[in-house]
Amino acid sequence: MKAVQFSRFGGPEVLEVVDVPTPVTEAGEVLIRVKAAGINFFEVLMRADRYAVTPTLPMFPGVEAAGIVEAVGEGVDRALLGRRVAAPLFVSDRPFGGYADYVAIDASLAVPLPDALSFEDATALMVQGLTALYLLRQSPPENKAVLIPAAAGGVGSLLIQLAKGQGAHRIIALAGGKAKRDFVSSLGADVAIDSSEAEWPAQVREATGGIGVDIIYDTVGGAMTAAALPALAPGGELVFAALGRFALSVSELEATIGRNQSLRGFALLPLLSPAVLRSSLSELFDLAVSDRLRVAIGGCFPLDQAGEAHRLLEERRSTGKVVLLP
Repeated sequence: MKAVQFSRFGGPEVLEVVDVPTPVTEAGEVLIRVKAAGINFFEVLMRADRYAVTPTLPMFPGVEAAGIVEAVGEGVDRALLGRRVAAPLFVSDRPFGGYADYVAIDASLAVPLPDALSFEDATALMVQGLTALYLLRQSPPENKAVLIPAAAGGVGSLLIQLAKGQGAHRIIALAGGKAKRDFVSSLGADVAIDSSEAEWPAQVREATGGIGVDIIYDTVGGAMTAAALPALAPGGELVFAALGRFALSVSELEATIGRNQSLRGFALLPLLSPAVLRSSLSELFDLAVSDRLRVAIGGCFPLDQAGEAHRLLEERRSTGKVVLLP
């Protein structure tokens, strides 16, 4: 089968398509013919060796896929054959390798897809959908003014809609350029501010009557975190969900103490048991097929253009989810 790997760290050009053996289904597993594989920004960071953990080379990226069950291992109900399923590899014993023709996963983790949900949309609702869902469960937005950086991206576009549905008082979205600002406004953002303008923190405060927002959902990290702090209200909360990109200094942390502000960490994996994963994904799938959650696909690429897909994401030219189609 074909799969994408990188055997050295670097730019998008290090991604290459190679021939590898098709996974052999072990007892309790299913083999899935991949119809769509999601790309996440942390995979871009891993490829460049800028993530919190340096992967072992060669690395076969891809932590989420959706497709059709083509084979079952010992002990698995054969009724699963031919079923359309989501494969959240990131919670499995085989957490990588989604950029490929086939993946194998424990049958208990393969989540059925509604007939009306596309494979592409399913990929957007795994890592990114679950991240948005649990960010809001951890720090509920009801009656709060919230700031969503990178609002036109996969997580941000879902956060806007879910926060709106949960009664956020005011949703302020950061997005670069007019097209992206128009996009996030169409999703329900009350205010769309251009993140490329240096004075955007002041614009956030202005949009909240000079007070600042109650919650910042920071999925970007790096310089964005420190830049966003002046837009946080006294007593507000910054939820940090950008593993490997924490860059606040001691003095910046001390300043938050003086404003009675709190910093809350967020890591998705510890929150997900198999049962919770299945119920949460089913909830997201139902929201999507009932038109209560709009999934935005920002680009679809064949496996041999994985580098171009990474470049689109890395240069922040995409809106919504970027997907590979084996």
